[in-house]
Order: sequence, then structure tokens, then C-alpha cells
Amino acid sequence: MAYHIDLGASRYHFSDLATLMAKATPLRSGDVLAGVAATSAEERVAAQLCLADLPLTTFLNQVLIPYEEDEITRLIIDSHDAQAFAPIAHLTVGDFRNWLLNYDTDATRLAAIAPGLTPEMVAAVSKIMRMQDLTLVASKCQVVTQFRNTIGLKGRLSTRLQPNHPTDDPAGIAASVLDGLLYGNGDAVIGINPATDNYQAVTDLMKMLDEVIQHYQIPTQSCVLTHVTTHLQAIERGAPVDLVFQSIAGTEKTNQSFGVSMAILDEAYEAALSLHRGTVGNNCMYFETGQGSALSANGHHGLDQQTCEVRAYALARRYHPLLVNTVVGFIGPEYLYNGKQIIRAGLEDHFCGKLLGLPMGVDICYTNHAEADQDDMDVLLTQLGCAGVNYIMGIPGSDDIMLNYQTTSFHDALYARSLLNLRPAPEFEQWLIDNQIMNSNNQLTVQGQLPELFAQLSLPGEQR
Repeated sequence: MAYHIDLGASRYHFSDLATLMAKATPLRSGDVLAGVAATSAEERVAAQLCLADLPLTTFLNQVLIPYEEDEITRLIIDSHDAQAFAPIAHLTVGDFRNWLLNYDTDATRLAAIAPGLTPEMVAAVSKIMRMQDLTLVASKCQVVTQFRNTIGLKGRLSTRLQPNHPTDDPAGIAASVLDGLLYGNGDAVIGINPATDNYQAVTDLMKMLDEVIQHYQIPTQSCVLTHVTTHLQAIERGAPVDLVFQSIAGTEKTNQSFGVSMAILDEAYEAALSLHRGTVGNNCMYFETGQGSALSANGHHGLDQQTCEVRAYALARRYHPLLVNTVVGFIGPEYLYNGKQIIRAGLEDHFCGKLLGLPMGVDICYTNHAEADQDDMDVLLTQLGCAGVNYIMGIPGSDDIMLNYQTTSFHDALYARSLLNLRPAPEFEQWLIDNQIMNSNNQLTVQGQLPELFAQLSLPGEQR
């Protein structure tokens, strides 16, 4: 179905829904690279005006990728909750924006409609929203998950402690873990990106993190971000797996390039649940996403990258994850060219994920060849803190020496918590207080004995 709109003396034609969605998207380099972006600011505004008048039901009647060709499309259509959708079924995209911004639309109402929203509806409304709209609506969403602690409560900001090392050296990783804990980081997860997917190396890291968490009774969870099939192998062989990780995307073709399918994720989810390692809850999956992944895998089907990204959230919510993380600037300037585009994309992803009912975190990051710097990241961090982001990354000095990109530091989490009066997850906060790392006023102390305790810990390969 084609769409038309008159704007002044010009008449704009959009050949189908995918084209309309792409042309309405705020400018980003990936859509230009794909050849789907608006050719002018006026064409973009025309597409946004046309999109605003589109009934939400359009997205139930017109799929962007054929049902027969894509398992994500089938999941979106087959899992749609018509009853949850009913209160907003009469709205256009523009009306839906107004409804979201209404004073009476609170966390309860937003949670109630989430199962009735498709990714395409949510992507569409985000395209006609300003950044303040994205921030305000996301701040009204509350998505709470639990494993060994409770993440996502109002007034809380968690962090993933990311102690990566270029050679997976246990001593180097342990030093970063200690550093992060002493700065009050690590309540979302202590998560390592391994330098290799070698099974033995990965499971050694799993055992080390498990020993640290169990020995010091830290109310948090660990994850070694290896491929989901390696996680399955580790579970089968009795390794201490807390969270099962996988990078996912919004099309079946892209996920195939990752070596993953819904069937594999189903198997991994059931295996992780069977371990019963959580103490306060059973949300045991961890997913990472990022705008541009579908295009880089040539699996985008001509869609804009932000719409592809939001479709990944439909796959994520099937598994009730503890954490979902959009690694917003990691893929590079080919997809998000500069700080302005990264900031916009980070707020879009967080808003869309939260609206769909996901526990969204954001890796506030950029690569060294992007037109961005830490000032841009400070802006995005502050906006996301106001928007109620569930968690951010915590890395020594903001510099990941294994993945070679820039993100947020342990200190950045302290800044956001202090500025916005946010606290860690409650169970983790109490552990910090009990170990004299933090006081009851949410301030770090220098009295803790954790460094001395860590010095007594045996690492893999060491003799006791």
C-alpha cells in the first residue's frame, strides 16, 4: 500500500509501509548507507506527518517482513495480545504519542498495554517524538526483574561491572572486579566479554566469578558473554552458569548470521531455568542488541536500522530476561556517525524497550573512529538517568582494553547516582553497607576490608 501527503507545494509519495517508516526516521548514517533514508529534512517531516496519521492497527494488517519468511514476524503476530491492545486500538500513531504523554498514563497503564504493542507500533511512535518525549515516557515505565537481587525499582540505578582483559588473565580480571565493587558497581551483573570462545577458558572464568560471589556472599549474578551454544555446553557439564547470554537481532536472517535461532534460545532458556540458581527470582537471560547489526549482516530486508532494532525486543521479551542491553555506539560511525546520532539512538532504544516491557540498560559508548567523545556520553548518561534506565556499564577508566571502545566508568555511575539521588539494587546496597564500602547516605567509605579479603582468594591456576 502506498502513502501520499501534500506539504506546501510538494507532494510526497511513499511506496509502502517500510519506506514510510524509513523516511520518517531521524537522520543516521546507517540508513544513508542502506539507501533508505529521507533525501531531505522536508521529506523526513512529510513522512513523519504521514506516519502520525496512520492507525496503529495498520501494523497488525501490514507486516514489514513476510510472515512466511521470518520467524520474528511470526512471533510478533502470533504472540500479539488483542485484549491488552484494546484500550488503544482506536488510536493513530500521533494519538498514541499524545496518550503516552498524558498525565493519567502511568506505569500501571503502560505495563497493561505492553503485551498488546508490536515493535513496529513502538518504533513508529518513537520516530515522531522529541528526545524529551522519549525521556519522559520512559521515566514512567517500570520494569522490575530478579535473580539474586532486584533490578529496575524506582530510584535505583544498577551497573554491569565489566572487568574485561585482553588475555583473560584471572589476576587482571579479579583486580577490575575488586575495583568495581569498591566503587559500588556490579549489582546488575559481573559480566566478562571473554577474549576467546574456548570452552575451557570460558568455564574457568565462570568458576572464578562464582567463587567470588559465593565466597563473599555478594547478592549479584555473573555472566561470561560467550555464545549461547557454549553456555548450553557449560550447563550440560555442570559449570556454574548464572545468566545465559546471547546477542540477538530483529530478523531471522541476522540471527542466523549470529548462529542462533528461536529454537536454540528456547533450549537455552529451559536449561538455565532448570538450574534454579536465582535466590529471589528466576529471570536468567541476558541479551545484547544494537542498531546497525541487521544492516551489517545484510539481514535488514530494506528496513531502517531502528525498526530492525526494536523487532529484536520482541524476541527478547519471549524469555523474560533479567537484562537487555543496547550497545548503542559500539558498531561504529557507519551506522551512528556522531554523538548527536548516538544520543538519539540510545534514548530511542531505551524508550522502545521499556514500552515493550523489557528491563533496558544502555551501554553508553562509542568507538574511537566515531565523531563522539565523553562529553556526548555524559549528556546521554544524564538523560538516561532521568529516563529511569535500569542499568549502565561500569569499566575501569571508561576504556575497555579488550573490546577497544569507550564507555562509562565506575565513577560515571557514582556521578549519576549522586546527581539524581539514585541508589544501587536494595540487596546489593545492603551488602555494600554491611561491608563498609558504602554508608547509609549512599556515599563511598574507605573502611571496608574487601581488599584484604580479595588478597586471600585463590585464582584459577594458582596454588592454595
